Amino acid sequence: MKHLIAIIFLTCGFSVSFAQSDIDKRLAELGIELQEPSAPVANYVKAVRTGNLVYLSGHGPLKADGNNIEGKVGKNLTTAEGAEAARVTAIGLLSSLKAELGDLSRVKRIVKVNGWVNCTDKFKEQPQVMNGCSDLLVAVFGDKGKHARTSLGTNSLPGNIAVEIEMVVEVE
Repeated sequence: MKHLIAIIFLTCGFSVSFAQSDIDKRLAELGIELQEPSAPVANYVKAVRTGNLVYLSGHGPLKADGNNIEGKVGKNLTTAEGAEAARVTAIGLLSSLKAELGDLSRVKRIVKVNGWVNCTDKFKEQPQVMNGCSDLLVAVFGDKGKHARTSLGTNSLPGNIAVEIEMVVEVE
C-alpha cells in the first residue's frame, strides 16, 4: 500500500518521504519536539554544508522555554544534570540540522561530535555527561547515529552554559 501511495504521489508531481515520517515517528516516540533554531549570538552561522558534510556550530543547552541550562558540573550540577544538558543540546543540534536539510531522512551518518563540559578542575566524568548527547543520537538514528567523539572539560563556557557541543554529519 505504501508503494502504491508513493506511485500516485510521484505520478501527480508530489514528492513523499516515508523515511522522514519514520524519523518523525521515532522523535515522537522519544518525546522529542524539535524547535525553531535560535539566531546565532555572534558573527557565525549555525550550519555550513560542503559537499556531503554538514558542520554544525557549537550549540548550548537551550531549553524550549528559551533559557539555557547553566552551571558547572561537579559544583552546582550533578553528572546526571550535565547529561540532561547534553541531551537538550543534541535536540538543538537536530533542530538546526533539520532547518539546514529540510528533512532528517537525508542523514547518512553522524560522523563526529565534539563536546565541552563546564566543570570543576577535579571533575572526571566528561564522557558520562556527553553520553546524554550520544545516547539521544543513537536512539534517533540507530547505527547511523554512532559517531566518533571528543569529551573535554573546561573551566568556563559562554553565558555559564553547562555544555557546548558541535557536530559533523554526512548527508545524501
